[in-house]
Amino acid sequence: QVQLVEAGGGWVQPGGSLRLSCGASGSSFSSYAMGWYRQAPGNERELVANITRGGSTNYADSVKGRFTISRDNAKNTAYLQMNSLNAAATAVYYCHAQRALRGEYWGEGTLVTVSS
Repeated sequence: QVQLVEAGGGWVQPGGSLRLSCGASGSSFSSYAMGWYRQAPGNERELVANITRGGSTNYADSVKGRFTISRDNAKNTAYLQMNSLNAAATAVYYCHAQRALRGEYWGEGTLVTVSS
């Protein structure tokens, strides 16, 4: 069982930056692939970025070059650094953990609002 808790959301002006964190409880954090998803009002949940156990990363085209996903296995934490934010980034951001044969887990989400 893994519990995920996101933090770091809030309000930021266009062009600004935020760093989200996802703290994981339970064991074997390093064995999970981690990801960040987001859901804007009226839209489906979409993948923002993910990172494998080995540290390989993947990004949605819309965030490439501006967002960076990382993980610190010693701290059982995943991060999403978001730069050059625009209004399209306004959404609830969810942390996701997945491991083969062990299932997947979601956090409750953290709201990011980009507005002037």
